[in-house]
Amino acid sequence: QVQLVESGGRSVQPGGSLTLSCAVSGRTLSTITMTWFRQAPGKEREFVATITPTYGSTYYTDSVKGRFTISRDVDKNTVYLQMNNLVPEDTAVYSCAGRPGMTYEYWGQGTSVTVHS
Repeated sequence: QVQLVESGGRSVQPGGSLTLSCAVSGRTLSTITMTWFRQAPGKEREFVATITPTYGSTYYTDSVKGRFTISRDVDKNTVYLQMNNLVPEDTAVYSCAGRPGMTYEYWGQGTSVTVHS
């Protein structure tokens, strides 16, 4: 059974930084694409960043480029989302998800990030 557990979400002031973690069990990161999504209050879930299994290539939505960094530690089987220069528009529940193929089969429960002064 594959499990994803996020952590690290909290309230932070604008301009601050946070690192979210997604601990994966039951499957190694070298076999699944891992992605961070977020869902702001009253909005649909949106793609934030992804990291590919074989080469660790990364992709970001435009609004976070230059501010967020997705990374992974294969020894710890954990994916991270380093978020810098946070703005109120980054307020959302952040979830990690994994897909071995074309479909996201594995989801975490989400961790809440609030950016406010």
